[in-house]
Amino acid sequence: MIVTINGNDLNVEVLGPDGAPVLIAHHGGGGIGSLAEPKATFGPLAGELRVVVFDARGCGLSEGKPPFSHAQWAADVDGLREWLGAEQIIVAGGSYGGFIAMEYALAYPERLRAMVLRDTSADNSNLERAYENARNQDRVEINWDNFDRYWSGRIRDDEDLKARWADIIPLYDYEYDPVKAAAQVEAGCYRHEAHNWCFQHNMPGYDLKPRLPGIGCPTLVTVGRTDWITPVSCAETIASLIPDSRLVIFEKSGHSPQVEEAAAFQAVLRDFIGGVPG
Repeated sequence: MIVTINGNDLNVEVLGPDGAPVLIAHHGGGGIGSLAEPKATFGPLAGELRVVVFDARGCGLSEGKPPFSHAQWAADVDGLREWLGAEQIIVAGGSYGGFIAMEYALAYPERLRAMVLRDTSADNSNLERAYENARNQDRVEINWDNFDRYWSGRIRDDEDLKARWADIIPLYDYEYDPVKAAAQVEAGCYRHEAHNWCFQHNMPGYDLKPRLPGIGCPTLVTVGRTDWITPVSCAETIASLIPDSRLVIFEKSGHSPQVEEAAAFQAVLRDFIGGVPG
């Protein structure tokens, strides 16, 4: 369905019964992500929760009125909460969506019951580590000009974004399957304006570390052992700073343990959600 939030039409899906506790999940990949990712992860919880997934403004099938800032994306999450009539929510986010989940927790603490994070970072230092990890891998040959353009937000158009994503997608999984990766690229929805905004405007000053100790809600922090873009050290930093947090590392996963070790991830998720105070 299309829902107008803060003057921008969002593509939204709501799963689960009326009156159940609400979980709002933000997808990763500003400009390349869509609600399909969090729907696959959190949809199985729709028997117990009211699960809300959506394409962020400028992403997927949603309208693209700028700004595509962290503050605006967090405000859109709260707009969805208000539209649903929920006093408090569980907020979830993986990868870039984890940035927005943490921004939401800091901006709207009174609205939060709990937070679920997956393969994300509290600051922009993960990009330095990603460059190092890319230099030290032998899975794919890197075109460094294209790599730089991607991570600095200098993508020319949507087709360029798709091509650059195809270049680096082999780095993301624990075990690389080229057929699966090619299918993922073709299934994607590419919005270069939002992507460029992320890396030109949002990432240069991104650092939540000094503020994370102020987050008071229960928080689950998950990460794949071989994640190259938001490595284990990033998750360890988050878990060390948020007082009521639990860190789980998935040993046979890269950036997507919710897919690569789906059964184990679901078990951890359900155990955490089951312990969240009502």
